[in-house]
Amino acid sequence: QEQLVESGGGLVQAGGSLTLSCAASGRTFSTSAMGWFRQAPGKEREFVARVSRSGVIKYYTDSVKGRFTISRDDAKNTVYLQMNGLKPEDTAVYFCAAGRPGDTNYKRDSSYDYWGQGTQVTVSS
Repeated sequence: QEQLVESGGGLVQAGGSLTLSCAASGRTFSTSAMGWFRQAPGKEREFVARVSRSGVIKYYTDSVKGRFTISRDDAKNTVYLQMNGLKPEDTAVYFCAAGRPGDTNYKRDSSYDYWGQGTQVTVSS
């Protein structure tokens, strides 16, 4: 069983930066694609970014392209989300998730079988 623990959230002014981390344990980390999702108050959880098992293929939702970067360090069993140019609309609880083996529908949250508890990101205007 995979366990995921996010960290790095906090309060930041618009235009600022944060780096989220997600430490994984359990199932072999290197065999899983990893994703980040977020959920703002009163809204559904939405896809943010995904990195393939190899770390080469990356996907982003349009609203974060050019501002966010997802990466992974298999030696540390950790996936990161570097967030630059933060906007108030980025305010949400951010979750990392481990992709189901063989499921490449990266935007769908049902394509991920393990989730962290979430970390709050608040961007003030």
